[in-house]
Amino acid sequence: MFELNGIAPNPRVSSVNAGAAICKKERIDVLLAVGGGSVIDCTKYIGAAAYYDGDAWDILLQKTPVEKCLPVITVLTLAATGSEMNSGGVISNPETKDKIGLTFPPMQPQVSFLDPTNTYTVSPYQTACGSADILSHVLEVYFNMDQDLQLLDSIMEALMKTVIKYAPIAMKEPDNYEARANLMWTSSWAINGFIDGGKRQAWSCHPMEHELSAIYDITHGLGLAILTPRWLEYTLDETTVAKFSQFGVNVFGIDASLPQMEIAKKSIDLVQEFFFKTLGLKSTFTEIGIDDEHFSVMAKKACMGGVLPGFKPLHQQDIENIFRMCL
Repeated sequence: MFELNGIAPNPRVSSVNAGAAICKKERIDVLLAVGGGSVIDCTKYIGAAAYYDGDAWDILLQKTPVEKCLPVITVLTLAATGSEMNSGGVISNPETKDKIGLTFPPMQPQVSFLDPTNTYTVSPYQTACGSADILSHVLEVYFNMDQDLQLLDSIMEALMKTVIKYAPIAMKEPDNYEARANLMWTSSWAINGFIDGGKRQAWSCHPMEHELSAIYDITHGLGLAILTPRWLEYTLDETTVAKFSQFGVNVFGIDASLPQMEIAKKSIDLVQEFFFKTLGLKSTFTEIGIDDEHFSVMAKKACMGGVLPGFKPLHQQDIENIFRMCL
């Protein structure tokens, strides 16, 4: 048995290369990831890089198809990314200031052990950030311009209500089994592909946040909490208001008899209240030491020099505008 410890948040490609080297040298045949999303993502790519001769970064940079991966088993200790129940992962390269996420079927964990008691020691801050990440995963799918199955919308609304109900309980009562269990299970189902309904839904907040944490190495969930309400506000107009109204009524219980635009704006206010007051997360980039120095570069990379498709297509200037709303 061989151990690779010290996996950092926003896991580094250097750790992937180190793990792959151990696998090759010691002829490892199975990988056990004990931790949160960073540990699990890193382990997935170690399993893939074990069958790759070059630098593991090439897999992400060149989107080299992963056809083989060592079996990955996970023991989850933090409800957040949902990596325990999907085949994706995100890796950072501090040297190039890049953060790239890809999905390859062979990287799907073979078995994941989800014991809520393993999350009892998670701090209130990390519980808050993890909960923001879970909620963002659902919001990115829920807010789309396609008419979806009512079943899936209802399930997503239930997932969001679960996070809103149990996150503050878990923060105040860290050993509350019901709260931890509900957050853990919601984490998995928020991003295991089920709520996608078999379609590929482009996301907006995650690509923007990846550029933030690539440069500033901030906690992923915190970046999403700051970005998400501004993204919602930026995309609200007469063409999107119906979805916001549905969200406000079904998730927050806003009076359905009010004008749709009023419901929509109230729902965004309540999202902000949840992130910044209930969870107590910082509400602006300024508070966490981020200015507008890299906005242009980050925005260009987020949309890859073109357009970021999603709920509403975002060009580079749109993304810069959203970044500035977060200052």
